[in-house]
Amino acid sequence: MKQGLDRVFNPRTVAVVGDKRANDYMWLKCQTTFKGEVYSVQIDPNEIPGILDLGFQNYPSLADIPKPVDYVIVAVPRSITPRILHDCIEAGAGGASFFTSGFSETRTEEGKTLEEYIVRVAREAGFNLIGPNCMGVFNPSLGLRHDTSQYSGNGGKVGFIAQSGTHAIFFSLVGETHGFRVSKTISYGNAAVLESTDFLEYMSDDEQTEIIGMYIEGVKDGRRFMDVLKRAAKKKPVLIWAGGKTEDGARAAFSHTGSLSTNAAMWDAIIKQCGAIRVENLEQMVDTIKALLYIQPPPGNRVGLVAYSGGQSVVITDAFAKEGLSVPMLGAASYEEFASFFNIIGGSYMNPLDISWNLESIDGLIKSLNIVANDRNIDTVVLELCVPFLSQMWEYLPGHMEELIEALVAYKASQEKSFSLVLSPGQMEAEAARLGDKMIKAGFTTFPTFERSARAIKKVVDFHESRWNRVA
Repeated sequence: MKQGLDRVFNPRTVAVVGDKRANDYMWLKCQTTFKGEVYSVQIDPNEIPGILDLGFQNYPSLADIPKPVDYVIVAVPRSITPRILHDCIEAGAGGASFFTSGFSETRTEEGKTLEEYIVRVAREAGFNLIGPNCMGVFNPSLGLRHDTSQYSGNGGKVGFIAQSGTHAIFFSLVGETHGFRVSKTISYGNAAVLESTDFLEYMSDDEQTEIIGMYIEGVKDGRRFMDVLKRAAKKKPVLIWAGGKTEDGARAAFSHTGSLSTNAAMWDAIIKQCGAIRVENLEQMVDTIKALLYIQPPPGNRVGLVAYSGGQSVVITDAFAKEGLSVPMLGAASYEEFASFFNIIGGSYMNPLDISWNLESIDGLIKSLNIVANDRNIDTVVLELCVPFLSQMWEYLPGHMEELIEALVAYKASQEKSFSLVLSPGQMEAEAARLGDKMIKAGFTTFPTFERSARAIKKVVDFHESRWNRVA
């Protein structure tokens, strides 16, 4: 088992078993972008015309498909799953994901008995069974999808392993809006045969995957999971979002995937001991990954903060200090340089900087950023762009935004220290979203709040510090 996982993640042929009009042929439609060959297996004569209309060849069984099948997507009633599993094994398929639910997560005798049976059969055959109760594999570079809203074509550098199908889909889509794509994702549901450890082991060796994110509701073999996690975390960053850490959440996790969860303290200890990164939700997962991808590794926790007003300079400082980051005074030479040009009427250059009345001069802003970045007391520079304030300048300074973006691109290219942006939307969320898209296309890491920026940067600082300590 597991030796054939590459056939599952990088298939050349896919078979969809049991797709129906009632589900709008969702699984076949997901594969319309697949670069390999797709076959349908369906025996209901009422369904076959609709399948043929979609342009897919249909066969009465897997055995009738003329080519070896690498990956099988199973969407049949649970009572039929044993027969389909036997067919997959006899056909020599590389593996199968069972979208079908109604197994151990139902807590019914029928559901538990069926799951126990397919587990025994799959293990005896050494067959890669994913699920049941899952969405399976997403590989955008091959156009292999588990939701029609997902992209295809170029993949990215981030792998994602999730018991939840919703989280797997949301991660791929939300990540793209924040400037990164996935290499592969897997939704594995009940983890009846293959579980998170198996997929972590695979992705740790996958050359396309440079960062691994995980949503876990429970593991079966804690010792093996820790051993694999330690090895994986030495190769690449691994982020873990553990669900079901509260008593009520654990009950929900069992109803969702039949998983027995681990409490929060235990997860914290495991993640820290293995050198992984703990995140609490999808938001933190996405923020931390984009910081790992696009921010230079900071050598320390000292930040230089540049805000658009006095009030904002106070709250951005609070946000970063609460996360355990330092907002130090700058060196004397920096203050002497600021004094030669900076307008302190309604502003300040102490750190944090309040650049309120220096906004119209892009040259002045870039000069300020360079002073902060070149200061020996600073490891990371964070600039707030306050959209309501910027919008006022757009009205009487045409082209100001384009000139600002161009200047920030040049600044970033000239500096080795990490740099990121906070886009404060105020009442202008739509405008902030459009500006955010422009900034992402220009190569910037952006955050919508001070708190999210601070938390992501702190996680990156801690990760690199722990990695340097482990190497030392």
